Amino acid sequence: MALAAGTGGAKGGMGRVMMLGWVILAAVVVVLGFIRLAPSDPLDWNTQPELSEDKEFRGGVFRVVRTGPGGLEAFDRIASHAPRTKLLAGSVEDQMTTYVTRTKLFGFPDYTTARQDGDFLKVYARLRFGRSDLGVNKARIDAWLAQMDVTSERVSTN
Repeated sequence: MALAAGTGGAKGGMGRVMMLGWVILAAVVVVLGFIRLAPSDPLDWNTQPELSEDKEFRGGVFRVVRTGPGGLEAFDRIASHAPRTKLLAGSVEDQMTTYVTRTKLFGFPDYTTARQDGDFLKVYARLRFGRSDLGVNKARIDAWLAQMDVTSERVSTN
């Protein structure tokens, strides 16, 4: 009898571990589902800070480049064809566009707002969730600007 009772106790412990595993898996699925399906309000994201020079920060990057008056149109062509990137708000005609780009694996959203300001294109890319994007927004925006061949005309105080 004592042996049978000990065996049952081991099965009960294993059952708790399995239950905990299922609870953790369900929590991960809920969090990832929220990240993937969370609505993006264009009024919250189709905006930029008033900066006049390049700036980098933990969650993104701000770039100012001399493009001439057609910079936003060229940028829109590149961004619109980028993988996992969709126009969220604005238009070239409005002189400001905002795109959402999602990461390949988990679908984390990053937002990029581009605005034509005279001969300058101002690009603001930032993450939505977390504190650091590990340089992903900087790399993406620098690559898009390199496709426009404007990297040598950045505005910076450095």
